[in-house]
Amino acid sequence: MTVLSRVPVPGGELTVATWGDLAAGTPVLAIHGITASHVAWGPVAALLPGPVVAPDLRGRGGSGDVPGPYGMAAHAADCVAALDHLGIERATVVGHSMGGFVAAVLAHRYPSRVARLVLVDGGAPLSVPDGADLETLLGPAVARLDMRFASRAEYREFWGKHPAFTEWTPAIESYVDYDLTGTEPELRSKVSGAAVRADFVDLHTGAAGRDAYAALAPDTPFLRAERGMFDEPGGLYPNPAAVGLAVTTVPGTNHYSILFGADGAKAVAAALS
Repeated sequence: MTVLSRVPVPGGELTVATWGDLAAGTPVLAIHGITASHVAWGPVAALLPGPVVAPDLRGRGGSGDVPGPYGMAAHAADCVAALDHLGIERATVVGHSMGGFVAAVLAHRYPSRVARLVLVDGGAPLSVPDGADLETLLGPAVARLDMRFASRAEYREFWGKHPAFTEWTPAIESYVDYDLTGTEPELRSKVSGAAVRADFVDLHTGAAGRDAYAALAPDTPFLRAERGMFDEPGGLYPNPAAVGLAVTTVPGTNHYSILFGADGAKAVAAALS
């Protein structure tokens, strides 16, 4: 069962999800991607024997109305505030996509709070093609932020056309449904466009992420999706050797199904166990 709590942070309160008994072993702190929410971690949390804590980062999900400052350092500080609020001294920290960058910054700036660090298709520098912008790189994940939807069914249909979500599952449906706010026929995503744009810039150019990556131990586990954001070959990290960490490629996964798909969730859970 998922328990939601509210955690005070500068500017408002974060929504933080917890699965399992926090007293039952070292918790996992799971950090989601740039337009995601805690719900992305549901399939992995269901496979782990111990407790999992996953915040909605400011500007996303139940924390969608929490304003900036954004950026990797701000999110890392918010995650530490969640640990403090829940009475957690140390956690195994895992981050997916942008969450990998946040997780690396957390480990760099608050090393005493991290029992172990695992990165999932994020956290190492990304190359951006010349002339590519946020909308080009993230596609529907960003396009939806300015859209309105008449019903939940219409929103599900929108996501169902995403090339990375060819296999529709209850986990994806829960993720999509949680993202909606408002009333029909004016439903919209909970994600703040301002947060996404600020974080995109910081992720690619900010000193916090760059410094954190430089400080990572070479044996840091890095799970790489075989395919990319749009299920394209090569993935976000087409050259595993260039990542410079202990890379494991999870076959048959794309950037989303490495969390949502059965094989991807099993691989991530195994790395965390």
